[in-house]
Amino acid sequence: MGTVKIPIGPQHPALKEPESFLISLDGERIKDVGMRLGYNHRGIEKAAEGRTYIQNIYLIERVCGICSHSHSTAFIQAVEEVAAVDIPKRAKYIRTIIGELERVHSHLLWLGVAAHEVGFDTLLMYSWRDREVVMELLTSLGGNRVNYAINILGGVRRDIDKDKQQEILKAVDILEERTKYYIKVATEEPTLVKRLSGVGAISKENVIKLGTVGPTGRASGVGRDARKDDPYAAYDEVEFNVIVDDHCDVYGRTLVRLGELMETYKIIRQLVKNMPDGEISIRFPRRVPAGEATSRYEAPRGEDVHYVKGNGTDKPERVKLRAPTLANLQSVAKMLENNNLADVPITIAAIDPCFSCTDRSIKIVNNAGNSQIMSWGELRKKGIDFYRSEHGIDFTELNKKYLDRGNR
Repeated sequence: MGTVKIPIGPQHPALKEPESFLISLDGERIKDVGMRLGYNHRGIEKAAEGRTYIQNIYLIERVCGICSHSHSTAFIQAVEEVAAVDIPKRAKYIRTIIGELERVHSHLLWLGVAAHEVGFDTLLMYSWRDREVVMELLTSLGGNRVNYAINILGGVRRDIDKDKQQEILKAVDILEERTKYYIKVATEEPTLVKRLSGVGAISKENVIKLGTVGPTGRASGVGRDARKDDPYAAYDEVEFNVIVDDHCDVYGRTLVRLGELMETYKIIRQLVKNMPDGEISIRFPRRVPAGEATSRYEAPRGEDVHYVKGNGTDKPERVKLRAPTLANLQSVAKMLENNNLADVPITIAAIDPCFSCTDRSIKIVNNAGNSQIMSWGELRKKGIDFYRSEHGIDFTELNKKYLDRGNR
């Protein structure tokens, strides 16, 4: 019957955020997938250059609601490295506890969304009910259900006293029992196992080739985890296992996330038990010296990377971030190949996508009906020509070396 192309998105019931997928079908079988970003670009990186480091903490925290602590910690770690500031040990422990609680929040949310995508709404209701336990705990510790705002430059904003520590341990006990039940469901419920097995398959070789990160990569046998590979905060002082699975499909990604929850409870208990005494913050300079740093952080979805360049003022010269969804999005097209059209929602959901923190803009210029995607060098040249023609400012000689570099 020939190839049929089905557009999914940017507005579609199967997508929680705007993203465009153009699915090429032979009958019900997917042959090719085209993807397009750019529907929700917020310009946070550029906005950060016009704000102080302190203001940027709250801006960066809003890159993603579910990974708010992940982004703010990755950003702050880079700033603190540029400023050559080592925060108190107790502050590192508190940051790590909040980060692991956020992982619980994220994985339980994902479990509910994945269950909903395959019609298992009972599991959605159960997992989101238990997600309230950790969200109420985060509210108690930071003051907010989503953006906890625990980080400040030089440490953390709030301490975790003995009463709060007991509150954490009590919540972890409840969540651990519930997670054991979810593992039982995931491994013994035949309908769920059959629905997820073999769906969205991607080999270990393709995971490495495409740079896939987080639970998506670990479910295909790639045991990469920034908490182990490049420890930060207090991760070098706790024992835990990197959960790896070799199913290479959506079922494997489910097992990895559930296994990671059990490891997270182990990490939190160690942190609470060994919490050091001392201050939770130190004085931080208002002006950050010239320099640059890259920070890695294992967010619930995978490795989060932030780059910060200081120029000696109270504002960064450059801020760049790469969210894990941007790394994982390339693998979605490979996962969808030779699957059925009905598998599209759960396959996309299986990477736990966040398009608002991933989105980037593409500069397209329309000249006499001919669209052209501009390179960085061409875009820079167009800006120089604009300022020269409109304002009489000629940056040609000053920027020549950068133009040459950008066009290479």
